[in-house]
Amino acid sequence: MSKREDYEARFEKILLPITEEYDLEIYDVEYVKEGSDWYLRAYIDKEGGVTIEDCEKVSRAVSEVMDKEDFIPDAYILEVSSPGLGRALKKDKHLAKSIGAEVEIKTYKPIEKQKEFSGILKEYDEESITIGQEEGTNMKFARSDIALIRLALDF
Repeated sequence: MSKREDYEARFEKILLPITEEYDLEIYDVEYVKEGSDWYLRAYIDKEGGVTIEDCEKVSRAVSEVMDKEDFIPDAYILEVSSPGLGRALKKDKHLAKSIGAEVEIKTYKPIEKQKEFSGILKEYDEESITIGQEEGTNMKFARSDIALIRLALDF
């Protein structure tokens, strides 16, 4: 396990009882470097969406515990937010909740001369993700070919 994965796992363990207390769920956590700054992010969610107040409550509570635990030696910026409308579907639990939803897929390399696809998420397994397209055809993608899958934004 890398340092990043260890920090994320420990952070998620601390975050879990706090989110449960407020009837929220952890959508994702990440520890990333952007520019010269490290960010420790918690993405939280609930039925109907999270509010700014939800993010503030969780941020205050988790900040207190993180200050006590102090297991990350680097300076970092703590952020707690919603995963957003066009959220990335990174985990199987995200895919499971999104069956039947419109998604966008970006691939690492072109498939049939394109790298961006959209359709209705039909199914997934360990190796692949299948979407249905308007023409009534299904497209199956190897997970290893997918750079990003996210919910489509309807405007």
